[in-house]
Amino acid sequence: MSEFVRVEHLSYIYGQGMPDETIALDDVSFSIEEGQFVGIMGATGCGKSTLITHFNGLNRPTKGHIYIGGEDLWADPGDIRRFRFLVGLVFQYPEYQLFEETVYKDIAYGPRNMGLSEAEIDQRVRRAAEFCGLSEASLQKSPFELSGGQKRRVAIAGVLAMEPKLLVLDEPAAGLDPEGRDTILGQIKAWHKETGSTTILVSHSMEDIAKYADRVLVLNSGKVAMYDETAKVFARAPELLELGLSVPEVTKVFLQLRQWGLDIPVDVYTVPYAVKTILAAKEGM
Repeated sequence: MSEFVRVEHLSYIYGQGMPDETIALDDVSFSIEEGQFVGIMGATGCGKSTLITHFNGLNRPTKGHIYIGGEDLWADPGDIRRFRFLVGLVFQYPEYQLFEETVYKDIAYGPRNMGLSEAEIDQRVRRAAEFCGLSEASLQKSPFELSGGQKRRVAIAGVLAMEPKLLVLDEPAAGLDPEGRDTILGQIKAWHKETGSTTILVSHSMEDIAKYADRVLVLNSGKVAMYDETAKVFARAPELLELGLSVPEVTKVFLQLRQWGLDIPVDVYTVPYAVKTILAAKEGM
């Protein structure tokens, strides 16, 4: 795989030069390979949302550079619009951004701004709607007639219809019940798998990060505290807890078993992996 995202010495200061200036990001560097699914986590105020709004140019670095597909995002400020079609950003509670008369028109809004033909727009709308579990009949409804979970799907479908090479999601399952959360995230994972798009998921749910991410970036006070494969990050569970973060419940169980003297690994972060580890331990007894 080739590198698709590279962040070099990124710093961002709110209110620079003012008495209340705040350093939100401090010399952040990392890279993401094409097609990877990366989870970002950290305590409230660590800089997660500030970081992801740099990927499509909503924020401009105070210092440092961001490269998307090998191109410097800010090499030519007049070209920033092109990157906004390349990078799809789903904000927290995206349903608040719905405004069109019908679900179809809302999903079509982004592709239409890209200047695509009506045939291409129609194909993209229907494909994105299908991925997000929206029925054919719902496309002609007003989005405001739908439930909260369905509105969320419409908003996400509107971003997917632009077929971004980099999909960035800020707490896409926030406020949903467990079934709704699993449905939304499962659909996003299916999209990632089929399209091969590079995907970034910001979430407070350690279970969600553990279940879907290939790699995990941990931010702490605007700095990179960890960035590694998911198993290796959760193997450092005591450090995560020291940073004020939670870890998956199954990881807590294995930490406790370890403290009780059982010779058992602590890099367990999903239930299927836990079952496999326990069975392997039994066979070794």
